[in-house]
Amino acid sequence: MDLTQGTLQEKNNRAKKMMLWFGIVSLIMSFAGLTSAVIVSSARPDWTEDLQLPNVFIFSVFAIVISSITFMLAKRALKQNNRSATTSYLVITLVLGIAFITMQFLGFQQLIEAGYYLTGPTSDPKASFVFLIAFVHILHVLVGLICLVVVIYNHFKQKYTATNMLGLELAGTFWHFVDILWVYLFLFLYFLS
Repeated sequence: MDLTQGTLQEKNNRAKKMMLWFGIVSLIMSFAGLTSAVIVSSARPDWTEDLQLPNVFIFSVFAIVISSITFMLAKRALKQNNRSATTSYLVITLVLGIAFITMQFLGFQQLIEAGYYLTGPTSDPKASFVFLIAFVHILHVLVGLICLVVVIYNHFKQKYTATNMLGLELAGTFWHFVDILWVYLFLFLYFLS
């Protein structure tokens, strides 16, 4: 496909999608760096073998996966011109995203209650990586939530239609990325334990 072909609007849409994918690739590289640092650090003598991920992290996986499904349902409802269903699914996605972040902080609290800390004399490298990786991911989920709020606002302003939903598609792509990323990170950290 010749990227110079098409209307100005089509070129603009392709450029926005390409910029999003450049950002996603850079995030993949960042998290690949973090996970490779975990692998290298796991050979350290002070690496804790008995640290178990909090159970609430498992529930957070379900919340984030369901939120991806509700986002897909919102897009499908918009394609069918069902604005009320679109609104409902977008709000459910937002609530599930907030629930995910809440569960992450509950997981941090459980780690602290078990005696694991991010830094300090009682911390260890494994616990520090769990805190760091989960917190950096939370920051990206927050960005996704901001995008979702903008999408909901634009939806109420009737900016999106069945044939014009670029903002919703871009936010959806980023949201699905952070969802898949958490599933990967959870499995990585779980099987590392």
